[in-house]
Amino acid sequence: MEVSGSGTEAQTFALPVDSEHKATEFRLFSVAVPHMQTFHLSWISFFACFVSSFAIPPLVPVIRDNLNLTDTDIGNAGIASVSGAVFARLAMGTACDLFGPRLAAASLILLTAPVVYFTSCANSAVSFLLVRFFTGFSLATFVSCQYWMSTMFSASIVGVANGVAAGWGNLGGGATQLIMPLVFDLIHHIGATTFTAWRIAFFIPALFQTSTALAIFLFGQDMPDGNFHRLQKSGDKQKDKVSKVLYNGITNYRAWILALAYGYSFGVELTIDNIIAGYFYDKFNLNLHTAGIIAATFGLSNFFSRPSGGLISDLIAKRFGMRGRLWSLWVVQTLAGVLCIILGRMGSLSASIAVMIIFSIFCQGACGLTFGIVPFVSRRSLGLVSGMTGGGGNFGAVLTQLIFFRGSTYSTQTGISLMGIMIICCTLPLCLIYFPQWGGMLSGPTTRGITTEEEYYSSEWNAKEKEQDFHLASMKFADNSRRERGTRVASASSPSDASPPTHV
Repeated sequence: MEVSGSGTEAQTFALPVDSEHKATEFRLFSVAVPHMQTFHLSWISFFACFVSSFAIPPLVPVIRDNLNLTDTDIGNAGIASVSGAVFARLAMGTACDLFGPRLAAASLILLTAPVVYFTSCANSAVSFLLVRFFTGFSLATFVSCQYWMSTMFSASIVGVANGVAAGWGNLGGGATQLIMPLVFDLIHHIGATTFTAWRIAFFIPALFQTSTALAIFLFGQDMPDGNFHRLQKSGDKQKDKVSKVLYNGITNYRAWILALAYGYSFGVELTIDNIIAGYFYDKFNLNLHTAGIIAATFGLSNFFSRPSGGLISDLIAKRFGMRGRLWSLWVVQTLAGVLCIILGRMGSLSASIAVMIIFSIFCQGACGLTFGIVPFVSRRSLGLVSGMTGGGGNFGAVLTQLIFFRGSTYSTQTGISLMGIMIICCTLPLCLIYFPQWGGMLSGPTTRGITTEEEYYSSEWNAKEKEQDFHLASMKFADNSRRERGTRVASASSPSDASPPTHV
């Protein structure tokens, strides 16, 4: 499809696009440049980082014997594995806004890859904790993943794009539960001793992670029209100020509420990834391989559960707009909390597996529903808001593991049920999110003050910036997000002084 670019040359895209050159169709099995190629680079790189970050838990029974680790050592390391990414995700969001997702993602992946190699050198509780801490930084690639999808795909399908990319990336948390025990067994059978085999095994995720970074450098593209550096040099994209990006993101209360909610969907997912293999291994006296297979089913359901959340968000928005997105997130995540409580009260192996699988579907579906909302919170600070929400996920994992799964204060089974109660409580504030042009869970759109999409998104730019047309990209996004009104599409109109929308 040929469209008029912002410069002097026409551009051709394989997929139909909107006025921002974002794809309006999501063709899963396509590698069309740049939209679908970016999708595949994004989820594969995030998948690799997830494999690396959670490669240790399925081998913990072997590693703890080798390094003489206590339950407290293992709990502290689990907390460390997700705590570093809290701040890394905030930094990644700002980096995406300022430098673009391509450089931000590839740089972080390359910086953390050596730590995965160094895991094979761990020889004490301290070094074990440090490698888990620094490897966890790579989970911040989630932010670049979601930012990329929001810049490549139109508002009507952004929930699906975000859900599939993140869901397939999160598959790494389940896949590594299968991969690492198999790699360990293979190396052990070849002739390596038990305590040597687990060390050699970590070269596999390290090599995988390194190769994805190189692929992003070579084939990645920041936006449909090109990379940040070239667009800024040509004048097609303005270079933003870090202070403005930070201010607009941090002062938007919606971002904080979504961060809290995400802390008890994705944060719970991270917690389960860290504890579930050991839980089944110890509680039901299973062998390492069997416990790993059962634990893997939790993460592997991301293949369809998180994408389903994104799809549900987009489908409900067609009829009920943003209010439908908010209500569906609250319902699904609350049900996840109920299932988590039930999981902690199961006494048999078969019942525990069944409830865990259903719980995983709702928990991960809530993750997809969350990022069906995030792209609409702020246009100017999209990366930072994504980073704040993603960081909230890691913070929730840290807090939950610190309270319930560190040491002997609670049994793992009791901790799981109490975690379910926290899910329900931390989902309630979603009712406070309100978009004046679209409404919220408890009330419809306002009739005073900001009443249109243009007014909402242009409010992030001051008068001087508007005079220099810095806000025009936000106006295009505002026009493309009108469908968030749901069935009231014709109930509001653009202000007369807004830039006329461009349809492709």
